[in-house]
Amino acid sequence: MNTHKYILSVAGFDPCSGAGITSDIKTFEAHNLYGLSVCTAITIQNDVDFKQCIWTKPEIILAQIETLFERFEVSVVKIGIVESWQVLILILNKLKSLNSSIKIILDPIFKSSSGFDFHLKESQELLNTIWKQCYLITPNYDEIKSLYSKLNPQETIEHISGFTNIYLKGGHREDKKGWDELYHSGIVMVNIPPVAESIFEKHGSGCVLSSAIAANLTLEISLEDACKLAKYYTEKYLNSNKSLLGSHNYPFKN
Repeated sequence: MNTHKYILSVAGFDPCSGAGITSDIKTFEAHNLYGLSVCTAITIQNDVDFKQCIWTKPEIILAQIETLFERFEVSVVKIGIVESWQVLILILNKLKSLNSSIKIILDPIFKSSSGFDFHLKESQELLNTIWKQCYLITPNYDEIKSLYSKLNPQETIEHISGFTNIYLKGGHREDKKGWDELYHSGIVMVNIPPVAESIFEKHGSGCVLSSAIAANLTLEISLEDACKLAKYYTEKYLNSNKSLLGSHNYPFKN
């Protein structure tokens, strides 16, 4: 058992496995990591139609996490859909109590790729507390615009950068479409341009990107390189076929 390097996904269950914990696990495996998972929600969906989300009770989520940490050493966790900011705080506090140095990668999902809203604006007073406990957040352009109603996207980025690192996904941008941006160390901004000339869209591509970043960090790759490699991995995933459900390479090679 100790020959494995472990990584944890705390996310929802997608029956078609394009997104959520099963997608994360496939990404982890492609990076030669053993993926653990904690289920925050069970969804009723396929790759084009989202019908319902049944949330896991917070006490069950916390019990799943605690039980895993009794057995496995985890240095990085990726968090996907969570019912509310309040539940997210409980998860963050639990993770930090079990490993104070754990790196938390938060993919703040507000809406599924098929258009289903999970949770929108709740108490923004909690946001600063959340950012402080995360190592990196990976919003897309629409999500960064919705976080603070009184701030424009650049002001939001500057505000959050005072607390944590940001990987801003550019797939929803009208200008520089596909260009991602990494903001880290409070003052550094790195452009991460697309490598592929064109891509085929996939259900759950944001989950793949954030879990690939988390995987690279688990492999002790620097943040900038972890993000660039994850971008390249995600593009290969997007172009693995023409359908909405991609294929992973096992193991992934640059």
